[in-house]
Amino acid sequence: MIIRPNLLHRGEIATAAALLLGLLVAYTMPRGPTTASQSIIVMVTSFAVGYGAGWMLRSPWAMVLAPLAYMLAIEIWRFPIIGPTVDGLRLNEAFGILALILGRGFHGVVGVLPVILGVYWGWAIARSGVGHKILLMQAIRSGDKCLIGAIGATLGLSILAVLILLPATTPTMLDTNGQPLPDGIASLEKVRLGGHEQWIMLRGHSTDKPVLLYLSGGPGQSDLPFVRVLLDDLTRNFVVVGWDQRGTGKSYSALDPTETLTLDQAVSDTLELTNYLRQRFDEKKIYLLGESWGSTLGVLAVQRQPELYYAWIGSGQMVSQRETDRRIYQDVLTLAEKTNDTALAQKMQAYGEPPYKDMPYANAFVMGQYDRLSKPYTPPQSYIKRGTEANLGPWGIWGSEYSLVEKVNVLRGLVDMFSIMYPQLQALDFRQTVKKLEVPVYLLDGAAELSGRRDLALEWFETLQAPRKRQFTFENAGHSVVFEQFEAFSQIMRDTILPETY
Repeated sequence: MIIRPNLLHRGEIATAAALLLGLLVAYTMPRGPTTASQSIIVMVTSFAVGYGAGWMLRSPWAMVLAPLAYMLAIEIWRFPIIGPTVDGLRLNEAFGILALILGRGFHGVVGVLPVILGVYWGWAIARSGVGHKILLMQAIRSGDKCLIGAIGATLGLSILAVLILLPATTPTMLDTNGQPLPDGIASLEKVRLGGHEQWIMLRGHSTDKPVLLYLSGGPGQSDLPFVRVLLDDLTRNFVVVGWDQRGTGKSYSALDPTETLTLDQAVSDTLELTNYLRQRFDEKKIYLLGESWGSTLGVLAVQRQPELYYAWIGSGQMVSQRETDRRIYQDVLTLAEKTNDTALAQKMQAYGEPPYKDMPYANAFVMGQYDRLSKPYTPPQSYIKRGTEANLGPWGIWGSEYSLVEKVNVLRGLVDMFSIMYPQLQALDFRQTVKKLEVPVYLLDGAAELSGRRDLALEWFETLQAPRKRQFTFENAGHSVVFEQFEAFSQIMRDTILPETY
């Protein structure tokens, strides 16, 4: 005599399966899927567990029970993991809503939705007592809206899975006739730095040219498409290297464990990548270029091992993040007073003076005021035209260098990596700790830069000791001089920096 498990026992089994899957996902990928392969694995296993729950319970209530068990297990297990995309909800802040969409929202699409769909199909098949093909035919003939909706959602998830699997690429280097350059290089490659796999992009007309490594800003910004589009002119004279630092963009999955994501390790990774590039391209030294946070990282790398670099080029040069934040805080309060914006003043006073206790939400809000603080200026038309034609989208997420999941990771890196690295910069002040660099130093200065940044950069540069130093000031540039003035910068590298240092 066969004893069938009753409904209660089947419910326990279904819940246990969903809980177990949640625990496995949280253990192996606590921030949710961060790669294409992880996303597909989560989609398939979530659907399978959901299907089993629906088939065993044979009740639409399984569409509530199984997803709740799955989500509960994940939230409990990953509690020690830090970062806005996994922290408590902050729906009163735009930055908090963005974090919710990027973290739990994305995971909901590739993890929770397949559970719900799987439950529905398992329940529908068990209830009907017919196979999948017959059920589909019946749904089409009868016009069953629920079944047709489920078919559409399943088709949508299948299309999403295909899009997730599409690889990222960077365009081939071509000559004036549109043919691939025989000695050119255009590749996206994975390298191991500091024990973590990270991604670089290499582009150049010839591998025999000197190497220029670009360090992007943030912390947390990925600039690969911008490097490809706006620094393309440089590829005639250099092998231009873009790097998604640990926890950013294509390297977002290397974010954890966050205990080892330190400023010192970021500098070590920079030096390790430098040596890798030197060896690979048989170069005694390389050129180092940094933007914003990248200018902080680059100065520290050059200070630690100057013998590895021909020159340091700083764009949007940072000197003391804490002092910059303090000055910008005061500028925002002054703006609020001038414009009689009491809401803005109250918001800033509630945050208090930097370093902000409510980091990174306070920082994100203050960044939203930058346009109101900036001096009006018009970037070169060539910059506007090339950026428009490239159609890279916000933060460059439409760039071909990112797969679908990596497009999400570009934004996740901005949120999570910033919140982990930025507090570590508060004690830095190059006016006190970097009074000398043993390499030629070139400063790209934007006259329209926020005074809280620019004044400190000019003060530091004025007293900095270096074998050679030059300042290039552009009236129609702000923080991102290297991009806004890409034509002038290419000429400076070719006609000034290269002859003076190589």
